[in-house]
Amino acid sequence: MKTIMITFAALSVSTSTAFAHASFATPHAAQGSTYIGVVNIGHGCAGEATLKVRVLIPEGMIAAKPVPKAGWTLETVTGVYENSYDYYGTPMTEGVKELIWTGELLDAHFDQFSFRGKLTDTFAVGSTVYFPVVQECANGAERWIEIPAEGQDPHELDGPAPGVEITEPGDSH
Repeated sequence: MKTIMITFAALSVSTSTAFAHASFATPHAAQGSTYIGVVNIGHGCAGEATLKVRVLIPEGMIAAKPVPKAGWTLETVTGVYENSYDYYGTPMTEGVKELIWTGELLDAHFDQFSFRGKLTDTFAVGSTVYFPVVQECANGAERWIEIPAEGQDPHELDGPAPGVEITEPGDSH
């Protein structure tokens, strides 16, 4: 009986690691489009509630704006972009680089955190753009920040960052 319990506990940990991670509701978007990112958070940190969700906006996504959530406070971190981007005829050199929601999401619950931003044409068609996500809890964190190497399956990583595959411009998928 003791062996069965140990085996079950080991499977529970490995299953949690393999299948429970931050992900996007829509994992693809057209090059040059305005993307609505919806990050799914399916659990807390080892049974603890999630108290903060941080989403890093990658260079090349501009004009990012988060969606406020009832019961959560919202912060944005702004900064200078590495490049200047054309935003409907206006040069854009700075903007939101990180989104931070602070509140409480019980481990037993699921929730989504949304934002939008323009995916510039600096992202090649067929490439995947990664958005590192960190969930902070009272005594730990889940870090979905690993970006796979070229040709590596993201499912092989312990903490894969959610990604968006870039499709042809105008592709509405």
